[in-house]
Amino acid sequence: MSSNKSLPLTYAQAGVDIDAGAELVERISPAVARTRRPEVLSGLGGFGALFALPPGKYHAPVLVSGTDGVGTKLKLAQTWNRHDTIGIDLVGMCVNDVLVQGAEALFFLDYFACGKLDVTTAATVINGIARGCELAGCALVGGETAEMPDMYAPGDYDLAGFCVGAVERAMLLDGAKVAAGDQIIGIASSGAHSNGYSLIRRVLERVNARPDDLIDGDTLADCLMAPTSIYVKPLLELLATQPVHALAHITGGGLKENIIRVVPTGLGIAIDGAAWPRSALFSWIKESGSIAETEMLRTFNCGIGMTVIVAAQDVDRTIHALGLLGLKSWHIGLVEHSDHLTERVRF
Repeated sequence: MSSNKSLPLTYAQAGVDIDAGAELVERISPAVARTRRPEVLSGLGGFGALFALPPGKYHAPVLVSGTDGVGTKLKLAQTWNRHDTIGIDLVGMCVNDVLVQGAEALFFLDYFACGKLDVTTAATVINGIARGCELAGCALVGGETAEMPDMYAPGDYDLAGFCVGAVERAMLLDGAKVAAGDQIIGIASSGAHSNGYSLIRRVLERVNARPDDLIDGDTLADCLMAPTSIYVKPLLELLATQPVHALAHITGGGLKENIIRVVPTGLGIAIDGAAWPRSALFSWIKESGSIAETEMLRTFNCGIGMTVIVAAQDVDRTIHALGLLGLKSWHIGLVEHSDHLTERVRF
C-alpha cells in the first residue's frame, strides 16, 4: 500500500494560495493608482517603493514616521461584515500622528495578515486604505499580504500601517512654543475613531446590543464603524495661515493622556468637559457600561479627535478658520503653570 507521506505536497495544500495573492494585486491596482503622487518613482510589485523628495520644496526637510493599527475595532468589522471603512481608520491613525509634528504625509504602506486569503474581503479593506490615502493626500506605495495558515481563525485578519511624512525644520511642531496662558481648541471627532474598542465590546456584551439598534436615529453599527476623521489636508492649510503652537491627536489614553504629551515640563492643562456637546454615542457607552467619567476621559476621545494649542489672542480667528475648512471646533481649555498642581491635567 502507498502512503500519503510519499505524495508530493504543494504550497496551496499547505494553505497558501499564491494565485489569490496575484488576483488581489490586480483587484486593488486601480484604487492604488488613484493615490499616486508625482514623487512616486515605482509601481506595485517591486522589492521596495521609491519616492523622491521634490527638489526645491524643502530647504531643510525633516522626515516624520509613524505606525499604528486599528485595535479590536477589527473584531467588530469582522463580526458585522463591515470591511469598507476599516482601512480609512488605519490610514487616519497613522497620518494624524505624523500631522501632529506639522508634517505632510507623503507615502503609506500597509500590512494585511490572515489565515486564508479571501480576495473580496481583502480587496474591500485595501480599497478603504487607498481611500484613506486619497483623503490624506499621500501615496499608497506598497504593502504586504501575509497568508499564514493556523495563525488566524477563519475570517480573521489583522492590519498595520506605516506612514512617512516631511516638514520643513523651521516649521516643526515639537511643543517648544507652548507657554502658560495658551488656549486649547478641540476639533470634533467622527465618533470613537479606533480607540477603546475592547471596552466598547464589553459594553456590547453586557447589554446584548445588536448592530441595528438605534442611537439617536443612527444604527449602532454605523455609529461604531464610522471611520476615523483624517485631519491632514485642512490642518496643513491651517498651519500655513495661523500661528499654531502645538497639535495633539486624541488616541489611546483619551483626552487625559494625549494633550499633555505636547506640553513642556513645568506646565499643565485645564480642560472644561462641558465646553463641547457630548455625542449620543459616548453618552450611550457611558450609561450602558456604567463607566465613570474619569474612565471615559482616559479611554475615549469623547468627541474631540484633535486639539490645537494657540496663543490666547488667536483663539477666535483659529476657530473661525477651522470652520471655513469644514471642521467643527470649540475652545475647551488652557495651558497653565503646573508647579502648584498635584496633577498636570485637570478637568
